[in-house]
Amino acid sequence: MNPVYFDNAATTPIRPEVIEVITSVMKNNYGNPSSSHSFGRSSKSLIEKYRKDIAAYFKVSPSEIIFTSGGTEADNLVLRSAVRDLGVEEIITSRIEHHAVLHTVEQLAYEYGIIINFVKLEPDGTINPFHLESLLVNSPNKKLVSLMHVNNEIGNKLNIEGLAELCKSNNALLHSDTVQSVGHYHINLSEIPIDFLAASAHKFHGPKGVGFCFIRKNSGLQPLIFGGEQERGYRAGTESVHNIAGLAEALKLSYKNLDAESDYVKGIKSYFIEQLKTEIPQVAFNGNSGDLEKSTYTSVNVCFPVAPEKGAMFLFQLDLKGIACSKGSACQSGSSQNSHVLAEILSEDDLLKPSIRFSFSIYNTKDEVDYVVKTLRDLVSH
Repeated sequence: MNPVYFDNAATTPIRPEVIEVITSVMKNNYGNPSSSHSFGRSSKSLIEKYRKDIAAYFKVSPSEIIFTSGGTEADNLVLRSAVRDLGVEEIITSRIEHHAVLHTVEQLAYEYGIIINFVKLEPDGTINPFHLESLLVNSPNKKLVSLMHVNNEIGNKLNIEGLAELCKSNNALLHSDTVQSVGHYHINLSEIPIDFLAASAHKFHGPKGVGFCFIRKNSGLQPLIFGGEQERGYRAGTESVHNIAGLAEALKLSYKNLDAESDYVKGIKSYFIEQLKTEIPQVAFNGNSGDLEKSTYTSVNVCFPVAPEKGAMFLFQLDLKGIACSKGSACQSGSSQNSHVLAEILSEDDLLKPSIRFSFSIYNTKDEVDYVVKTLRDLVSH
């Protein structure tokens, strides 16, 4: 069996068509977009074309799309400027956000003394809507809510439309980390009153090192990085034209083929769940990841019935068998600590068992699922 890549929530393989576009732009459009000569104008016109194309998918103005190095920079830009420049005194978030949000919020509390409120979670990891509403209603402070659309570890989907309306009716700004959902779900920002949104190309078969931030018009947000006037003054630094081209092409292909490809990947996830339940009946699915309606179709997070001493080497043994998966966010893979997401929703006993995130893409097959499930069954039973 060839190596199996079931870690698409960490990053996805780049589509061949995207590589072709990137290569062509690197070869033919090497002018600095800020230069006034024809080489520079050629690069600049490409960037603006891609900006316009991307804006169209979300039904927004091109001026509201700001290219960044990825989701982490976009999260930092929004959160830091909201406090520093917009006068936000209180941030409402959850303890299962990506660390790009959690660590930024912690730093802002340290630097500016702002109030941080964590909304309560249900046992399955979903947001308690009544507690969220009480936090919004009962505080006179200027507030920003930062909650992710799709959780990167357990795959829970947030009712982003309902959240946006709740925030709007309570005069709170809304930022959403949509890194795991852009390219996988349609998000109509002309209908959903989200103020800020973060996305990253490498989560939908584009290149690493590029993403974008949606900033609602007339928000008042100010730059995080200072220097030149690139990106309408929001983000100084020479734009990475070839990466922006790759982002735009990847997004175009993702939305062009969304119905067929999402059905295919959903079939892979559904088959994986069925086979796991058949071969290892004692498995449990963390959060809502085993529910195809309440979680993203791209991933599942599984708790295995294995003793702690055996579970410690579980991921390593899978790697030896050529299977790539993860304990959770790739951004904390070097940490000795367990998943902060699972720590919020699992019992102490279940936290001692190995929990593995498997995430899928159009490049996976049911034959791969069969191999992975057989390998897992053998590991559990021996």
